[in-house]
Amino acid sequence: MAKLFTPFTLHRLNLKNRIVMAPMCMYSCMNEDGILTDFHYTHYTSRAAGQAGLIMLEASAVTPQGRISSRDLGIWSDGHIEGMNRLVEQIHSYDAKIGIQLAHAGRKSTLNSPIIAPSAIPYENMQIPQEMSKNQIKETIEAFGAAARRVKRVGFDVIEIHAAHGYLINQFLSPLSNHRTDEYGGHADNRYRFLGEIIDAVRAIWDGALFVRISANEYHPDGNQLEDYVYFATKMKQQGIHLIDCSSGGLVAAEIDAYPGYQVPLSEKIKHGAQIATAAVGLITESVHAEEILKNERADLIFLARELLRDPYWPRRAALELGFDLQGPKQYDRGWRG
Repeated sequence: MAKLFTPFTLHRLNLKNRIVMAPMCMYSCMNEDGILTDFHYTHYTSRAAGQAGLIMLEASAVTPQGRISSRDLGIWSDGHIEGMNRLVEQIHSYDAKIGIQLAHAGRKSTLNSPIIAPSAIPYENMQIPQEMSKNQIKETIEAFGAAARRVKRVGFDVIEIHAAHGYLINQFLSPLSNHRTDEYGGHADNRYRFLGEIIDAVRAIWDGALFVRISANEYHPDGNQLEDYVYFATKMKQQGIHLIDCSSGGLVAAEIDAYPGYQVPLSEKIKHGAQIATAAVGLITESVHAEEILKNERADLIFLARELLRDPYWPRRAALELGFDLQGPKQYDRGWRG
């Protein structure tokens, strides 16, 4: 049997298959309010109808200041709950699960208002951020906890903490962007402290499946290396994280040699080095490639990004290629099974 279509159980999460729609920013909110639009309902539910087992919502800012752009989704206000509850109900109606990625952009925010980071070091030629005070650190950690409380009220199945791609948590983790001299900077345990306290704040509220997305390769000789992320992943597992979503890059500008599966070795190393479930992501487009990754135990889930933008019904194509009888929406039987 194709492993791609086997069920996957992790903590309280039961997925019908191993296909996940990766979080991808759509920058499609109106009025700078962070509220879902009609576009989002069409965008996400079409992939659930296409039979992805888990739909991951794009990065959702835990504070207005934490947005990448003014058109980002938000989860900083109770005003976001109603729209997200409607989306969750729609996704569940297709027998799919849904997760949300909690995020803060830090120094990579493009907003005109003052932005914050662990140190006053800009990303490339962007705005110079304010170095975060202890009080700002505390308030941001509390914002992640408050967001988790809203997520629980909505009824999401998964929370993913966004600690990748050069955003705020990644900025704390890396010696390239964190030059602090207090307990949040310096050696690896201090640089991990911010993420560790966010995990604690979220877990105090949330008892469901909890993922973290990391950039396991910073593409810089003075940045964190893969072994550093094995260490961080081990600490995350000890804190109750259930799965590491293994991406790379974004902290500093870099020329990345991207090819099909180029990030899979990161997932494989984290999975076996930290003894934790992982997701592979990055230019995975073919069903046989996804099957190889799973059967060789290089990852537990396959996160598809751009391929699902091209083809919302990729799971059907994969099932045909792998000889699996995929049950689609009943309304589509004449097309899928005719």
